[in-house]
Amino acid sequence: MLPLLAATVLSCALVVLTPGPGVLMVLHLGASGGRRSSFGFVLGHLAGDLVWAALALVALRWVRLVSPVFFAVLTVAGALYLIYLGGRALASARAPQAVAPLGGRRAVLRGAAFGVTNPKSYPVTLAIFTAVLGDRVEVLTPATIPLFLAAALLGSLVSGTLLAWLSGLELVRDAYRRAAPVVGRVVAVAFFGFAAWSLTRFLPH
Repeated sequence: MLPLLAATVLSCALVVLTPGPGVLMVLHLGASGGRRSSFGFVLGHLAGDLVWAALALVALRWVRLVSPVFFAVLTVAGALYLIYLGGRALASARAPQAVAPLGGRRAVLRGAAFGVTNPKSYPVTLAIFTAVLGDRVEVLTPATIPLFLAAALLGSLVSGTLLAWLSGLELVRDAYRRAAPVVGRVVAVAFFGFAAWSLTRFLPH
């Protein structure tokens, strides 16, 4: 069991550092509002990560308990939320001084909303647990699932904290201030791209 939990910690830590909308948001908030904003976002995002991790574990062990309609609704909601964030990023690119940094509580709430509606969270989390567990899915029980959730939380928290710390470095913040309009547009394009990617799953193949 311990090797499986250790693999879960490492895998989730690496996934948090993988480029995606969450990483972009942490860097954006840290560079514009400091480490407090980015760390608050990380904490909120962890709540969404735990939801997806729990759903992935349940689906992996008891696949019929999770309705595909639930994921379809969240995918569309996530895409719309990314489009909204992309619009805000464009607004900040046009007038970077007019956009106030998020406070601690607002950053946490933004992170929670972002984590729950992140379209890549479920498939990535499911892939992680599938790879870690392999042919040992039977180890998932009501008693062991909390252990895997704690391992996932630990890995995500360590990497998220590191990312938030890096985002608040003066070197990063100076570079952001000099290139704020360009960074804002890049972030907006990335968010629009992730939203389009998530919606393409509803197109006929």
